[in-house]
Amino acid sequence: MLKRWIVFFYGVASYLVFFATFLYAVGFVGNRFVPSSMDSPPMAGFGTSLAIDLLLLALFAIQHSVMARRGFKKWLVRRIPEPAERSTYVLASSLALIALFAFWHPLGGSVWHVEGGAAVVLYGLCAFGWLLVLASTFLIDHFDLFGLRQVWLYFNWMAYRPIGFRTPGPYRYVRHPLYVGWLFAFWATPSMTVTHLLFAVATTAYILVAIRFEERDLVASLGDDYREYRERVPMLVPYSRTPIEPRAQIERARLTNNHFSI
Repeated sequence: MLKRWIVFFYGVASYLVFFATFLYAVGFVGNRFVPSSMDSPPMAGFGTSLAIDLLLLALFAIQHSVMARRGFKKWLVRRIPEPAERSTYVLASSLALIALFAFWHPLGGSVWHVEGGAAVVLYGLCAFGWLLVLASTFLIDHFDLFGLRQVWLYFNWMAYRPIGFRTPGPYRYVRHPLYVGWLFAFWATPSMTVTHLLFAVATTAYILVAIRFEERDLVASLGDDYREYRERVPMLVPYSRTPIEPRAQIERARLTNNHFSI
């Protein structure tokens, strides 16, 4: 029972670190309410700052991708209790982001700056992005995604069951609404600095690469259900694809046509 208490408190602590990190990220990207933000005054030369920022972004990308792979998860659960695996991933991701916030070196410079109504619209789109990120996690199961469900079931001597595959709300229009939210949050700003542009370009490139690996894992775990979903629903842009009938419906139509032909 002591082990279950430890795992439970570890999961709760990991979640609290994540949630505090998420709130700080909103202020960091939006340059509001935090002591050190993305566009704070430059602290070093351009070349040095650029190298440090790229290293921090690469550190987060490597951690986030490597720990998400099935092979790493199998390796990890041989060393820690399996219910704590997701919480460990969440904690490591949060720590990588905290390091980025702490050691980020602004570059200065300006790409665009707008005021008035245009600024209000961009602030609104940015807020929409953050809300979409959070809402998307709750639609698929926020507490499972961030490890709380796993440690709670373990604490209560209950077996873990995967939440299964479903497509609620925006998942019917794009396969990755969470990533769509990140893109709005990172690109919609009335003051695009060189620093912010570097962050937005790097994170967008990472998202596009990460989707490929994530969908490969989803196909491996969900099989034809996810293949059919991928055929019907666009990746990031709603209504950017002509609807395709699921394979089962296509096969049924083909058999019906053959029957009437006979």
